[in-house]
Amino acid sequence: MSDEREAAVPGDKAEAVVPGERRQAAVPGEGKGPSAPGEGRRAAVPGEGRRPSARFWPRLGLALSGWGALAVTGLPGGSPLRWIPVLLFVALGPGFALLLPRPPGARLRPGARLEVLALAAPLSLSLAVLLATALYVLAVFSVPLFLGTLAAFCTVAAALPAVPLPASAVPGPRKGP
Repeated sequence: MSDEREAAVPGDKAEAVVPGERRQAAVPGEGKGPSAPGEGRRAAVPGEGRRPSARFWPRLGLALSGWGALAVTGLPGGSPLRWIPVLLFVALGPGFALLLPRPPGARLRPGARLEVLALAAPLSLSLAVLLATALYVLAVFSVPLFLGTLAAFCTVAAALPAVPLPASAVPGPRKGP
């Protein structure tokens, strides 16, 4: 039975050959042969070496805003540091989370920006009223449960594409008679 590997002599240019083994090509000028499997190699990570886009930070802020509002409920009652973040989150957070996350290359037109501002508060308050009503009907309402559910909703909504807005559509050539 013959050995399938050829022994490499030190200083010789021959390399060990193993059937079915994938090897990394040597970099010219390095003078080193291939390394052991997995040695000196890193798996390619999608997005590695890129900085987060400017669109990433608002989405992250929206995703974390509800959790911040839930965290400040531990402060003493009646403190403005407690009720202002909670009020802003309940009044605007879910609406902005649904309307703002846009694809990386998309920009909102001025009409669409106004539309987002006009719809964010009514949409947020509608979701808050529906959630509070459902929790009351089920007789399980509590502030942490209410804010935690809204925060989870905002986190998921901020990770998904936004609801399409009529004003954000780019006008194209009109077809017609």
